[in-house]
Amino acid sequence: MITLTGDTIYLRALEPEDLEFVYAIENDENIWEVSNTQTPYSRFLIRQYLENAQQDIYEAKQLRLAICRSGSFEAIGLIDLFDFDPRNQRAGIGIVIKNNENRNQGMGKEALGLLIDYAFRQLQLHQLYANISQENAASIKLFTTFGFRCIGVKKDWMRSQHQFTDEGMYQLIHQS
Repeated sequence: MITLTGDTIYLRALEPEDLEFVYAIENDENIWEVSNTQTPYSRFLIRQYLENAQQDIYEAKQLRLAICRSGSFEAIGLIDLFDFDPRNQRAGIGIVIKNNENRNQGMGKEALGLLIDYAFRQLQLHQLYANISQENAASIKLFTTFGFRCIGVKKDWMRSQHQFTDEGMYQLIHQS
């Protein structure tokens, strides 16, 4: 079981008790743009996902962790490594903090720092990438703080509220 600890938060593996939290995130249409979700998920499907969440990243090609405040089991967000490619030593990375009142307090930054460090030190990855809407200034600021650079823009990539928006591909290459 993975637990990564920071100053004010820690990252932990998902548990069956996280069903309602994951259900709420996966079915929040306001987050669908960020997570590239297009349809709601049932509790049944999420329960199945949580039952298999103990799979090794090498099997699942994904690692999803709950972001929790220190001293609390309750999740405030999720952070993921996805499209894990051990041969080419890379993965995508994404983060979501569920409620507005928990955003802009440094917890997302701390969580991202912990997972970047884990990806480079423990998983021996060479690079991470993130796909970020060019309208998501907060995420762009967060990722560029860690050295992610925009390596390209996908024009009219995402449809949102009857209009198309651009999506940037941000990359961080580990300097050993």
